[in-house]
Amino acid sequence: MGKYLLRRILHGLVSIVIVVGIVMVLIYSLMDKQLIFAQDPTYTNLGNNAKTVYQYRRWKEFGYLDYVPYTEYLQALVSSGEISDAKRTEVAAIEKKSSEDPKAVKEYVQKFTQYYESKGYTVKRLAAVMSGRKVAPGGAQQLFAFKNKPLLGRMLKYFAGLIEVDNIHYAQGDVGKRGLSFTLHDPVYGGKFSPAIVGNGTRHKYLLYCNSKFPFVHQNLVTINLGKSYSVNQGVDVFQTMNASQGSYVRSEITYPTSLTEISADDLHSAVYIQGSREASAVNIARFSDDYTGVITVKSGLSKIGYSFVIGIIATLMAYFLGIPLGIWMAQKKDKLVDKIGTVYIVFIIAVPSLAYIFLFKAIGYNLGLPTTFDMEHATKLMYVLPIVSLALPSIANLMMWLRRYMIDQMNSDYVKFARSGGLSEREIFTNHILKNSIIPIVHGIPASILGAMVGAIITERVYVVPGAGNLLTKAINFYDNGVIVGVTLFYACLSVVSIILGDILMSMVDPRISFTSKAR
Repeated sequence: MGKYLLRRILHGLVSIVIVVGIVMVLIYSLMDKQLIFAQDPTYTNLGNNAKTVYQYRRWKEFGYLDYVPYTEYLQALVSSGEISDAKRTEVAAIEKKSSEDPKAVKEYVQKFTQYYESKGYTVKRLAAVMSGRKVAPGGAQQLFAFKNKPLLGRMLKYFAGLIEVDNIHYAQGDVGKRGLSFTLHDPVYGGKFSPAIVGNGTRHKYLLYCNSKFPFVHQNLVTINLGKSYSVNQGVDVFQTMNASQGSYVRSEITYPTSLTEISADDLHSAVYIQGSREASAVNIARFSDDYTGVITVKSGLSKIGYSFVIGIIATLMAYFLGIPLGIWMAQKKDKLVDKIGTVYIVFIIAVPSLAYIFLFKAIGYNLGLPTTFDMEHATKLMYVLPIVSLALPSIANLMMWLRRYMIDQMNSDYVKFARSGGLSEREIFTNHILKNSIIPIVHGIPASILGAMVGAIITERVYVVPGAGNLLTKAINFYDNGVIVGVTLFYACLSVVSIILGDILMSMVDPRISFTSKAR
């Protein structure tokens, strides 16, 4: 069993890498990168050289290429001590045309060109665009270098950055004594008993802490980075986007590190280090004693995965609790009224497009007075009813159909006839043989159904305006948000691999005849 699991895990990891690689090829090689500007109002409003520079800057952000402006190169020289600030200012001012550059500027432009061309970059200079004797809007001269990113390097960098472990060397500048400290009395709770590990020099101030929210013990030490969003949720990682709470702010009395008390929704346990942020704001000076000022806010609603999982898991439980007994009943009453009614229901669900019957049940629910859209501001349990029913109906039909088919096949098997001739009762035959053998394929799909609840249902969530995870991928595709597309694909692939492995394990537990160990003969 152990060797089998190890082999399946390794095969699963290889499959995940292949799937992510294919998606990256589709996005970064086969798709026109100009499409990312289709719904970008900033790009539309720019003109001349400013538009070109904006293109390259966004392409860098989206992961298509490396882009280095001339001014950034000069700043790197200042940081390394090769030139002074005064020298940087002198040689940074390139003229409208390259032929008009002063001698000192030409010297550093040539160094910039030689340095980046030796690294495989293409150096591009844009002469000023003139309107009469003046520079046209957005027409200022530009100088930069760029290089397309190779797919293999992009994949290696992506997977290398998937898991980030916080450390005391993250913070830049002088932060005092770097290290970790343990306290039994978390100051966020006013010194009450609450164990916590606090870092200085780390990215997160609180690496481990406790509160009254499930699962009660929380950590920021290990962070999963699925990929940063540039359109759907600008600047936020996909994993954080899926797990961040939504809805209205939950305000309470907060005591900040400076002992200032305010009514606020800030979550001090989420504080991250932002260099120079305290001195940059009078509000931060009043609230914080260091640069750990980046906090998220507490909100009343669930996360995207939370809403999808609650609806999905209840729909899954409903499907199994109803689908299995009804499928058994249909098989036992083959060709009787119950079987015919169940068959009509199955044919209806399969034949009618899902969008049609979802709208049908939405209309029926509206006439019954049930909420037809999600409202996080005025949340009620009733607003879950229609999405859950709409999700459960096709699953119930699917379970009924397959279980009926498996059971009828088993009823006609030779071993059932031998069992009858051996004197076993119909109840014993049904319980110990027919049902047990028929349920095995159904059991294999249970983990996939449970884990699949985390990804949400695209059509159902759109119709009922559920703020879940199902709509995330389609929205990312519409906005050409490459980071989200790759991140969600990886998330889906990992869930698929885990569900298959768990399904195999569960199937072997139900049927002892199934063994994943190979014995030499």
